[in-house]
Amino acid sequence: MTALSSRDWGSLALCAIALIIAACLPLSSGAYNLTIGVTIAMYTVLATSWALFSGPTHYISLATAAFFGVGAYVTGIGIQHLPYWTLLPIAGVIGAVMAALVGLATLRLSGVYFVIFTLGLAEFVRQAITWIQNISGTKGIYVLTQITEAHIYWQLLGLAALVWLLGWSIGRSRLGFALRIIGEDEQVARHSGINTARAKILLFMVPGAVAAITGAILAPRYVYLEPALAFTPMLSFQVVIMALLGGTGRLWGPLVGVIPFTFLWEGISASFPNQTTLLLGVCFLVIVYLLPKGFVGLIDAARRRMRNSEGFA
Repeated sequence: MTALSSRDWGSLALCAIALIIAACLPLSSGAYNLTIGVTIAMYTVLATSWALFSGPTHYISLATAAFFGVGAYVTGIGIQHLPYWTLLPIAGVIGAVMAALVGLATLRLSGVYFVIFTLGLAEFVRQAITWIQNISGTKGIYVLTQITEAHIYWQLLGLAALVWLLGWSIGRSRLGFALRIIGEDEQVARHSGINTARAKILLFMVPGAVAAITGAILAPRYVYLEPALAFTPMLSFQVVIMALLGGTGRLWGPLVGVIPFTFLWEGISASFPNQTTLLLGVCFLVIVYLLPKGFVGLIDAARRRMRNSEGFA
């Protein structure tokens, strides 16, 4: 890892200031604004961690709901037996191990095969938990705690900061360099002596662990937890759309997509509650065809045009 420059320190200082300002939301806003804040914080964590893997490797993972649901059930099952704060790292470890196992089995696949497998993973886990609950005679789990919406928001904000720092560190490390080569041409990376399978598995463990911790944090918000809620495939697609909308070329890119899409989706859900799946698909197609590199791509293109115009001048 290279030494920090003055520009790096400036970026860290700006991020710290933004984090402090965001942390004041529960102290100065009403219940609705806090609810929106929790949603934005949740998707920021999930989309940023997703982009850490899928951005450099170009592997589209739809397994977010699987890891999220497992983390939620760790809290739902363990809250009666263990302190809440011990459940978050447990969920993270389970998510990381699960991602490593999935990576060992699937990261040799590419293209549509990897997408299909990761999408089916969430459905497989959901059906397995539903089957176990049917055998035991239960339909869901009550998650009753003293944790408030503000507590959940602050936890997600802290997790978002950790994910950002982790992504920033990976981008400056040998692992990040190896993954960028893999994204350009995996065959070249392999011939260069890079252990591509190990690099991809290590990075895939990051969104797995983060999504599981996020699910564990959000479980008290639902109060009553059931498989259809915890493992909804809609979550995986929304995370992908938000990350692609913002752009995966920069660490801050997913945040640029999360904020506008959250408000857009709030309006769609309120106005067209029966057509949300259809409109989600339309949003995905529009982003892929009109904004293939997201808002980050538009910003970078504008900067290049400005530099070119200054050069000609």
